[in-house]
Amino acid sequence: MLPEFYQFHHPTKVIYGEGLVNDFAHELEELGVKNYFIVSDQVLSSLGLIEQIKTGLEEAGFTITGEFYDVPQDASVEAVESISRQATDSGAEGLIAVGGGSVIDATKAANFVFSEGGDLVADYSGASTLTKPLKPFIVIPTTAGTGSENTLIAMIYDVANKTKLAFSDKFLLPDLAVLDPVMTQSLPPGLTASTGMDALTHAVESYVGVDTSPHSEALAVAAIRHIFKYLVRATQKGDDLEARGGMLIAANMAGSSFSHSMVGCVHAMAHAVGGLTRVPHGVANAILLPHGMEYNFEVCKEKFAELAPVMGENVTGKSIDEAARGAIAAVRRLGRQLNALNAMAVRLKDAGVPEESLPAIAEAATEDGAIVYNPREVVAEEILVHLKNAY
Repeated sequence: MLPEFYQFHHPTKVIYGEGLVNDFAHELEELGVKNYFIVSDQVLSSLGLIEQIKTGLEEAGFTITGEFYDVPQDASVEAVESISRQATDSGAEGLIAVGGGSVIDATKAANFVFSEGGDLVADYSGASTLTKPLKPFIVIPTTAGTGSENTLIAMIYDVANKTKLAFSDKFLLPDLAVLDPVMTQSLPPGLTASTGMDALTHAVESYVGVDTSPHSEALAVAAIRHIFKYLVRATQKGDDLEARGGMLIAANMAGSSFSHSMVGCVHAMAHAVGGLTRVPHGVANAILLPHGMEYNFEVCKEKFAELAPVMGENVTGKSIDEAARGAIAAVRRLGRQLNALNAMAVRLKDAGVPEESLPAIAEAATEDGAIVYNPREVVAEEILVHLKNAY
């Protein structure tokens, strides 16, 4: 059944290729500015990856006015404020984010204040607070998970209140996303696995969410197919550039999909787990995805059944219930494969979540913005059952 109405907005230009970070400067010409501030992290800087990007840009006539390398595990309000202030003081006219989801989200949120001034939380919380485009913003992802280079959302951690704040606006979308598998080659197995499962969670939840559409569904299905084909390979052998590239593309497509149809109870639980116990977002999503699918089973089983063959399940002669259970089994099997590679936990207790925190996590999940898009009402007492199952 087609939705009565939907819209699809995707202005970000995406370019893909091995070694592309050394030769993308010509793509910036149409943006009309020459001075850029880079946001990344210490690890990427120590590997020399930032230097090669800077060299390519400077040889093409661009100026790097400054760099920021201190984004924490979860992009924080304090980091966002520091980035916007330092970028402004440096004389930059645009921002370049080189990193994973935290680096990208921090830079994305910093562009609010960098471009328009004001206070991040007081002036830009919520959705659609902008009336015009922000300053040029380029993203080079170094993980294949969040797809943040393709989304209109930034998740920022409020340290004082131990909660994650969501900022959403179509003008947050980057102008350019540079997908180069070489940039993910040094990603260790654990991060490869958890970020890949993060992308899978985006795709599955966007496929069944209340705002799903033919456009978002098509991208979600393509992302899921790539993830089941490439994630284990990328985790096993980091220098497999085909697998690395396949995962980058999958994360990008899943990001675009969920940017339009949003996510649901898995993300609500994962945000609560991350906010209260500091478990990395990708790890929390990876553990909770099959349990969230179980929670939504009765209202989503037809769509889960559609995903089963995409995940490699043989559904010939099977009922809808059996095929849908097959999709959940496929997700669990993928998690066990990654766990067997010592790359990922499959239980909350193994990720360091205290059992006594589960009721508080359930309550926090019901207050998360993602529940608005979940196909089934999220009730704390009922979601707690699934959190206990995940423990």
